[in-house]
Amino acid sequence: MYRSRLGKNLGKVTLDYVSSLNDDVEIAHHDILGSQAHTIMLYENKIITKKEVKKILKGLEDLKKEKFEKKSDSEDIHELIESLLIERIGIDTGGKMHTARSRNDQVALDIRMKIRDDINIVCQCLLDTIKSLVLLAKKHQETIIPLYTHLQQAQVGLFSHYLLSYADALFRDLDRLYVTYGRVNENPLGAGPIGGTSIKIDRQSTGKMLGLKGIVENSIDATTTRDSAVEYIAAIAILMTNLSRISKDFSIWSTSEFSFLQLSDEFSSPSSVMPQKKNPDILELTRGKTSHVIGNLTSMLSTIQGLPSGYSRDLQQINPSIWSASKIAISALLVMESMLKSVIVNKKNMKKAAEDGYLIALDLAEKLVHNGISFRKSHQIIGRLVKIAHKSGKPISELNKSEIKKEIKAKEVSLELLIELIQSTTITSSLHDRTSQGSSGISEQKRMIKHRLGKINAYQTGIKNRSNDVQNSLNNLSKKVKALTK
Repeated sequence: MYRSRLGKNLGKVTLDYVSSLNDDVEIAHHDILGSQAHTIMLYENKIITKKEVKKILKGLEDLKKEKFEKKSDSEDIHELIESLLIERIGIDTGGKMHTARSRNDQVALDIRMKIRDDINIVCQCLLDTIKSLVLLAKKHQETIIPLYTHLQQAQVGLFSHYLLSYADALFRDLDRLYVTYGRVNENPLGAGPIGGTSIKIDRQSTGKMLGLKGIVENSIDATTTRDSAVEYIAAIAILMTNLSRISKDFSIWSTSEFSFLQLSDEFSSPSSVMPQKKNPDILELTRGKTSHVIGNLTSMLSTIQGLPSGYSRDLQQINPSIWSASKIAISALLVMESMLKSVIVNKKNMKKAAEDGYLIALDLAEKLVHNGISFRKSHQIIGRLVKIAHKSGKPISELNKSEIKKEIKAKEVSLELLIELIQSTTITSSLHDRTSQGSSGISEQKRMIKHRLGKINAYQTGIKNRSNDVQNSLNNLSKKVKALTK
């Protein structure tokens, strides 16, 4: 339809090569909405007549019911929709829909509207997942677990503390997406191919009808940049890495060696030959899909970094990466939320693992500090105690005075004091004694859980208001369409 300058149509092989129809189905609805808003703006600015706006809008409404055939002579969904409209209402009227518009600003609009909708969906899924983490943490405020560094037992902690660490990471993912939304939800339509138009249009009006806040003002910037899309996928990639890390932990902790957790059958797979197997395949897929999203981000950045100023067809290639990343993130969050609600926590095994180690070592060192001994000296004394315990195969709490005297000299520390501290320090007392902000201390868990539940409610309100704003604008657009097509 656009090839009047050229002598020949694209051959089948070439058309297959350049066509984006298979990918564009994702934005067909957004394209029609954008065309309706643009058409109404043309009418309101006396660029087309009432009779023309009626025919165009009615034609577009009919196309909303269309199941777009992927096999077509059109290069993309934008050309297909326009050609179908012209076919139905004629070129004299249908040909006016594209007045003061280019595919360049049209595509940019559709992508922004699609990402905007996806952000709201992802944010809601994220919030639901965070809520599941926090509520699970609330159930396990006193469930003892070893905390690890370098995959080695480090300190005694609480399962709630662990869960809240990922809730906080996901809160940052939520915040990144929440902020990105504002940069995405702007109107590029009306920028034309790159340099604007001589036709007196109202870009603010079009954006308002579509629920967009303000415009991407510079026409070059509006049509040729995709940094907001990259920002969105970057946020999704970071989100997926956090989900991947949770998946890794839960995979390890569901092994028979740990048996900290038991996954619901719904989130497990059997072996094809080993009847006893219960594999955490769903968690493994989350890790694998994370690599896919990171690949999407890398592909987008690689495409954009090599482009000159102005629109290039290369940009067409980034769209599938956007749609793919959105679908993966939404499905991964839905799975994670459901899994968290059904996971079985083995408190007994968690506590036993914490008791079998030397996790009160740091607590003992800090108690020596309270008694006037420098931390570095305390560290050395307790380190030697751990050495004795390890050699004897005992926990620190079962060391007797004679064993301690072999390694610790009285001039270093009072042996009576040391024995008293050893006997009075347990993994439970350790958790009660910890009071630093954000620690595994029991009192801190209660405070943090309460605070995170408050954050969830605040974000929920914001997401709901944003979604309502968009829907209200689109409802008003629909009312205008109905009024003008009567």
